[in-house]
Amino acid sequence: MIFEDWGLVDYQQALEKQTDYVQTVASDENHPGYLIFCSHPAVVTTGRQTKPDDIFAWNGPVIEVSRGGRATYHGPSQVVVYPILNLKKPRAGRGPQEIRGYIRALEQAIIETLKKYDIQGQGKTLSATENSSLEDTGVWVQDRKIASLGIAVRKWISFHGAAINVTHDKTAFQGLNPCGYKSNTMISLEEILNEQIIISDFKNLLKENCLRFL
Repeated sequence: MIFEDWGLVDYQQALEKQTDYVQTVASDENHPGYLIFCSHPAVVTTGRQTKPDDIFAWNGPVIEVSRGGRATYHGPSQVVVYPILNLKKPRAGRGPQEIRGYIRALEQAIIETLKKYDIQGQGKTLSATENSSLEDTGVWVQDRKIASLGIAVRKWISFHGAAINVTHDKTAFQGLNPCGYKSNTMISLEEILNEQIIISDFKNLLKENCLRFL
């Protein structure tokens, strides 16, 4: 995959760039795809399963998007991962057009990154049955959620992806029930470790694992 770090970028601008990249990958069956890292100014996005009571006191921007999942928060305290891949191609551990397998792989990349910090994460999709809902996708540390996943697929090209809570921001997730949970369900890497995280080190580990599993 071609790796790019967009830094702090407006959500709508990033979405438009993703759409362009989806078309690029779809038009070339030999394209290796993209692995995008970025973060966003504070914003709430609503996915296809969003319910009316998910947002109740959020005063910032809200953007409706085509990904799966419910309403959630994006902000500068996160590392956001947007893999733009041709899912028609089989990869290690999954067959062609296997969306659940792709989500499992994305969860696993995050789980392996957390292991470097001696944190045992669990992906909800990893333990799900083939007939169960994908609404609980994401990576959890015991009963706290550290990463949220929500993808979309167009022409069998994946976009959107995962948001990992890395640094602690007490204003994040306020005024909504992110992914249908209370805001205090969410936790960051810094909160778990009770120490400051070097973002560049985290990104390097995450990049390595994304390229390994995706």
